[in-house]
Amino acid sequence: MSKILMIQGTGSDVGKSLVVAALARAFANRGLKVAPFKPQNMSNNAAVTAEGGEIGRAQALQARAARLSPSVDMNPVLLKPQGAAGSQVIVQGEVIARRWRATIRVGSRASCPAF
Repeated sequence: MSKILMIQGTGSDVGKSLVVAALARAFANRGLKVAPFKPQNMSNNAAVTAEGGEIGRAQALQARAARLSPSVDMNPVLLKPQGAAGSQVIVQGEVIARRWRATIRVGSRASCPAF
């Protein structure tokens, strides 16, 4: 069975992503198989994978630190803010919607038909 390590922090911009990248490189250097995973990310800083999909730039950096090619599986949902009240919704690397605060209802299939 695989062992799992989760890194958590007290807020945004406290260094979690950098710590994960450093640990990924250290574990990879010791011959361990390691891969980053962040199920949902909100960021304007995106990277394009070899498949052509978008993921968070931090997850792409972490993948490279683990000596892997970045993949949309490492960051399946990316929300890219657009203005003060909206986001571009990217699932598995592809834009599926642009949603504004007034049209998003948590748990509503109508707000995100891909789910």
